[in-house]
Amino acid sequence: MKSHKVAPSLLSADFLCLRQEVEMVNESEADWLHLDIMDGVFVPNLSFGFPVIEAVHTISEKPMDVHLMIVEPQKFIKEVAGAGTYLMNVHYEACTHLHRTIHAIKDAGMKAGVTLNPHTPIELLEDIIADVDMVLLMSVNPGFGAQKFIERSVEKTARLKRLILSKGLDTLIEVDGGVNLETGKRLIQAGADVLVAGNFVFKARNPIETIKDLKMITP
Repeated sequence: MKSHKVAPSLLSADFLCLRQEVEMVNESEADWLHLDIMDGVFVPNLSFGFPVIEAVHTISEKPMDVHLMIVEPQKFIKEVAGAGTYLMNVHYEACTHLHRTIHAIKDAGMKAGVTLNPHTPIELLEDIIADVDMVLLMSVNPGFGAQKFIERSVEKTARLKRLILSKGLDTLIEVDGGVNLETGKRLIQAGADVLVAGNFVFKARNPIETIKDLKMITP
């Protein structure tokens, strides 16, 4: 059975000790490093930009999963690719021409993902699901860490899995927001392939062990 992936979210790291935090992830069983880019417009918060991504890329041994919570993300595909990104995630709600954007991401040499906010139905992906490598479901409202898990995200994950399987695809499902051992298990059972965890990892007494515990979740 294919094991699920774990992607610690750098947004919850101690930015005064960023090198040590990235090196901790390097030493762990994490599969990817998740980076959230926020513009204060699409979401009510600011995070970090390309200088930070580029700096992290020089020391990260994990593929970078970059999630753009910004308006007009298509304008920055070249910069995201140039920063060493493995997978670029854009919001359905932020892309007027999603098909064009997804293929521009792939043409730039990256895997392409599309993100859905909690209120956005998975049925809207019917005509794009075959073109994307991954769908990220937000299980909290995007913009801030340490939010309460939205319970209906489990059933939403299951519905997305059914859509993917009905089309004979192997599109990955990633879930971000309120992920811990309990919610993570239910999400994996529902069909999630990638768990993003922020505070649960970086605020843990032993982050490396916490990442290992997330990896060891069984359906």
